[in-house]
Parts: sequence; C-alpha cells; structure tokens
Amino acid sequence: MGEPYWLADLPEPLRTPRLDGAVDVAVIGGGVTGLSCALSLAENGRRVRVHEARTIASGASGRNGGFALRGAAMPYDEARKTLGRDRAAALWRLTEQTLDRMEVLAGDALRRVGSLRLAADEKEREELVAEHEALREDGFAADWVETPSGRLSELYAGALLHPRDGAMHPGRWIRRLASRAAEAGAELREHDRVSSLAEVDAETVVLASDGYRMGLLPELDAVVQPTRGQVVVTEPLAERPYQRPHYARNGFDYWQQLPDGRLVIGGRRDADLDSEWTAEEATTPQIQAALEALIVELVGYLPTITHRWSGIFGTSQDELPLVGPVPGHARLWVSRGYSGHGNVLGLACGELVAKAILGRREPELDLLDPARLL
Repeated sequence: MGEPYWLADLPEPLRTPRLDGAVDVAVIGGGVTGLSCALSLAENGRRVRVHEARTIASGASGRNGGFALRGAAMPYDEARKTLGRDRAAALWRLTEQTLDRMEVLAGDALRRVGSLRLAADEKEREELVAEHEALREDGFAADWVETPSGRLSELYAGALLHPRDGAMHPGRWIRRLASRAAEAGAELREHDRVSSLAEVDAETVVLASDGYRMGLLPELDAVVQPTRGQVVVTEPLAERPYQRPHYARNGFDYWQQLPDGRLVIGGRRDADLDSEWTAEEATTPQIQAALEALIVELVGYLPTITHRWSGIFGTSQDELPLVGPVPGHARLWVSRGYSGHGNVLGLACGELVAKAILGRREPELDLLDPARLL
C-alpha cells in the first residue's frame, strides 16, 4: 500500500548510454528538475551524468497528486505585492510557457483540463476574488465560478478556474522525460547515491533534490524544510464528477479523478501538522483518517482504497525555490524548494539552470537566486 499508484506498473529498464571518465555536468537527483536540466544540457552537446539514489521518479516527482499548475506557491495577488508586479507576471508567464512545453514532452501523460481552486469559507472566497481580479488585470486567463457544481455547491463558496492548467500521470511523464534525456546522450545512473561531493567526477555539479536532505551541503539543507504529503487512491467510481484537478483550503485539500474513475486525493496535513514537517516517507493514522473523511464529503460514501503513500517535497522560507549558483562554491548549482509546486516549476527551473550553465542566463534567476537565503 506504500507504493504510489503512478509507479505500480514496473516500466521497462531505461536504455541509457554509459559515459567513461569525467563529465561536464553531474546532476544529483533523477526527478523532474534533474532530468529537465540533463535533457537541455545533453541536447546542447554537454556530457551529462544523472546520479539517482533510488530509481527515476522515486522521489517527489513520482509521489505527488498529479497536478500541473501555473504559478508558484503564493497566490498571484500576493506575489505582486511581495515580488513586484513585473516580476510576478514574468514568473507566471514562465510557468505558462513551461506547461506548453510539458504538453509537447509528456504526450498523453498530461491532460490540459484546467484546475479549480475552491473557497471553503468566506475568507477564502475573498482571497480568490482578489487573485481573480489581479490575474485578469495583468492579462492572465482566469474565470470566476460563483456556484460550483454538484456536491461542491454545498461545501464551497465559489471557485477560481485556471483554464490552462492540467492533470498528469507523474510516473508516465517522468519516465518519458528520462527517456528523452537518455536519447539526447545523458547517462542516467539509478541506485547511485552520492555521499560526498568529492566523489563526483564533473566540472559542474547541479543539486536537484526538492525536499530530501542530501547531506552534501548543510547550509543548503538548513533553508529547505522537508514536508510530507500523504495521498490515497480509490477504486474506480461509477460517476465522474471531477473532470479536473481541484484544491481548497489553501492547498490543504486536493484531488483529481482519473479517466478510469479513480479518485486521487491528498492533503489534510493540518490534521496533524507538526508530524508532517518530516523527511520520513510514511503514512499516519491521523492524516489517513482525515483523507477518508474528505472522500466521504466528496462522494457520499467511502469506496475501497487501493493505494496509500506519502512523498516529501521541499518548502522554502519565502515559498520560492532556490535556483542558481550556490554562494561560495564555484562549481555548484542548485534547484530545489518548490513549496508544493514542483511539477511545473521543476521543469522550468531545471531548464533555467541548464541555460545559465550554457552561458544564457535568464532574468528569472535573479528572482530565485539562492543567495537571498544562504
């Protein structure tokens, strides 16, 4: 029951080249960030080796709820106040462009069905109205839903529709990204844990683990908090009322329904919040019971649960990832700390790091510079 639904079908072994000796760039972490970075570098002629401690997609990239959302952890109106209007808009445009790229790379592993953020009470409704107004003011597509459909009309006080977001099959998506990186010439080494930077034979090293403490650079581990998210999947349901990803209570509740009728439901960390600030991949009775209660609210009964698992993501102190060169370490780069929005941001940031290594530094790196927290 601890294995993610997304990884239940064992894939065929990845076909990967073997590179002898030193490489130009070593990437530590075989999730979306590391593979995105490796693909971009390999396509531009660099010798790249990916070191994955377990298997491709075994970390956060294969253990999440399958949401592909634009933006970052903070709502857009808050991002405008915190970052400034122009920088917030640039970050949102970057993620929208990344979703378009993901659609090309992922094929049928991504469905562009939109996402719906629901207001659980009047306070959250006011917050969503403010975000909706800010998005529309700056030219971003967003629709207000006054009364959600079906059972949701009794549970929620309005909703914000992001029409170009998506639902994804994380395992299938990451394996496809890995195959593309390997085809481009990147070497993918699974079951290859790096215990010391001294053992990495590369001119440049990219640390691409979102929330797992790597033990390679203590000061970096100290500014990204491991955060556990628990997920369950039900048997296929006869009715399919949830055609797109839904989330509410500032992300503490989230769910989507798969094409075969299964519900994928996660969150409820606030049922026992202190226990969820951890890097331990485990499910707990408190959170699992809260997730079961959410299922009953959404469908009226508790169907059979076929899968239960947890995953670890990284939460940064300001809800923005750390992306760029590591201060005081000439050959080190980092991309981590997506604060729950790693599916799209991970793809975007992996490419930002690759471009910078290739000599094409994008302006978004100034916003995400690790030096602000280190």
